[in-house]
Amino acid sequence: MELNLPTYLTLLRIALIPVLVGLFYWPWPWSHAACALVFAFAGLTDWLDGYLARKMGLTTRFGAFLDPVADKLMVAVTLVLIVQADPSPMVAIAAAVIVGREITIASLREWMAEIGERRKVAVSALGKWKTAAQMVSITCLLLGMDILKDDLQRIGQLLLVLAAALTLWSMILYLQAAMPAFSRKKDAA
Repeated sequence: MELNLPTYLTLLRIALIPVLVGLFYWPWPWSHAACALVFAFAGLTDWLDGYLARKMGLTTRFGAFLDPVADKLMVAVTLVLIVQADPSPMVAIAAAVIVGREITIASLREWMAEIGERRKVAVSALGKWKTAAQMVSITCLLLGMDILKDDLQRIGQLLLVLAAALTLWSMILYLQAAMPAFSRKKDAA
């Protein structure tokens, strides 16, 4: 296992999860705004670790495995916190769609890799837009718990619904790409 700067940034993102959870429940008037800053910083490290890995030729198998795990953990944990604080049906359904899609696509990618067809479900540009919408919506929802409450909450909720729609769209595209593999007989795979 090779550790380098991009991998350390990914590990930092995972280490920030308990910090974010602790801040979320900290009895301080600006705790949710602090969570938003931690979450936004984590999003920045997600972009930065990928950029550095590609630019400096530091991609590793461990980093390729760990990066999406860190992203999904950060998003899922934060969405659970947000739904707990705002259990409205719109937020809960959007969060369930996002988390459910991530589980589905992670399983699909694992299965496609097992049958030697991982390339057919590689990350797409739509997936990157989906991730950006998630990051901005979650940051707005966290900030909106402390600052400009009504406006940021509304913006965050609308962006979360947009992120959920992009999530479903990208999931459909991934499943369509995998459909030929689903249709093949078991001994042909």
